[in-house]
Amino acid sequence: MKASSISAIFFLVSTLCSLSSTFVSSQADSCSTNLDLTSFQLPFNISPSIHCVSAWSSQDYILRYEQASSELWSFILSAPDSNAYIGIGFSPDGRMVGSSALVGWISGTDGSTAVKQYYLEGQSPGLVHPDQGDLKVASSVVVSRPSRIYLAFQLNSTTQTLTRIIYSVGPTGSLPSSPSYLLTQHAEAVSTTLNYVTGKKKNRSSSNYILIPKTRTAPSIFNFIWEWDPIWFYGHITIQLLGFVFGIAGIICGLVLEDRLNTDVSTHKGIGVTILVFGCLQVFALLARPDKSSKVRKYWNWYHYGLGRTLMALAIGNVFYGIHLGDAGNGWNAGYGIAIAILFVTALVLELRLWKRK
Repeated sequence: MKASSISAIFFLVSTLCSLSSTFVSSQADSCSTNLDLTSFQLPFNISPSIHCVSAWSSQDYILRYEQASSELWSFILSAPDSNAYIGIGFSPDGRMVGSSALVGWISGTDGSTAVKQYYLEGQSPGLVHPDQGDLKVASSVVVSRPSRIYLAFQLNSTTQTLTRIIYSVGPTGSLPSSPSYLLTQHAEAVSTTLNYVTGKKKNRSSSNYILIPKTRTAPSIFNFIWEWDPIWFYGHITIQLLGFVFGIAGIICGLVLEDRLNTDVSTHKGIGVTILVFGCLQVFALLARPDKSSKVRKYWNWYHYGLGRTLMALAIGNVFYGIHLGDAGNGWNAGYGIAIAILFVTALVLELRLWKRK
C-alpha cells in the first residue's frame, strides 16, 4: 500500500475518533469530563480548578462552584436538556417553602433562553413569585450544549446561607412564559446539604419538599384542602373571626340571662370571659404575624397554636358545663359529644398529615 494511502486512512480514522469523542462528550457530563468552560462565553470568569460534585445522581445533575471573592460565589449547574426548566434553590431550613430559587430554561421551539429568580412563599402556584427572592444575583445565563443545559450564575453571599440546596426539574414541554411566568408543578425535586470545603453532599427526603402538592394522583378531601392552600388559609381566618363575633354575642347573652334569671354561674362565666380574652389575643396575634421567612416565625407559631388549642379545650369543656348547669339532659351531651368527636378525628388526620409533611 502506498504511503499516501496509509496517511489518508490514518487521517480519516483520527478524524472519526475525534468526532466520536466530541459527540460522546457533548452527550454527557461528569466531574471527570474535561469540560472547556471558556467556550461557554459566561458573564464571569471561571478557574480551571473549579469544584465539581454530582449534585443529583438520578437526574444527572452536575454542580460546579468556586469562591470568586470573599462573598462572591460562582455556580454552574449542568443537567440533561429535556425541554423542561431546571431549578436550584437555596433554603434556610432545607424546605422549598421560604426558599429562593433560580430557574433557567431554553425553549425547544424557538431556542429562546431565560433565567428568573422565584420566591417560594407557599405551596400553590399563586404563591411562587417570579422576580422575587432573597438571592443577590450578580449575573446569570443559561447555555445550551447538545443534550445538556447549563445554568451559570454568581451570588453575593456567604457559605452559611448556601449550604441547603434544592434541585428541581420541570415537566417536559411546560416552560414559564410571559407575562406571568407562572412556574408549573415540577416533575421531581430533592433537598440536599453541601459541604463546600469537602464537596460532600447529603440528600434529604424529597417527598417533604415538593413545591406544589402532587394531589392529582390521590384525590381526597384532605388533598383538596392542601392543594387550595390560600383558600384554606383565608377560610380559616374567616371562620375564626365569625367564632370571635359569636363568642362576644354569647358573653352578652350570658350576662343578660344571669341578670334576668338571678342565678349564680360564676365559674361558667369566668371560663367564658377567659375564652373571650384568649380570642382577643388570637386576633391581635394575626395583626402581628411575621413573614414565613422571618426567624421569629416559629415562636409566633408556637404561641398561636398553643393558645388556640388551649382556647378550644376551654370552650369544649365550658359547653359541657353549660349543658350540665341547664339540666338539658344526656341527649344534648351525646349530640354535642358526637359533633366534637367528628371534628377531633378530622383535626387529628390533618395534624398527622402536617407533621408528615414537616
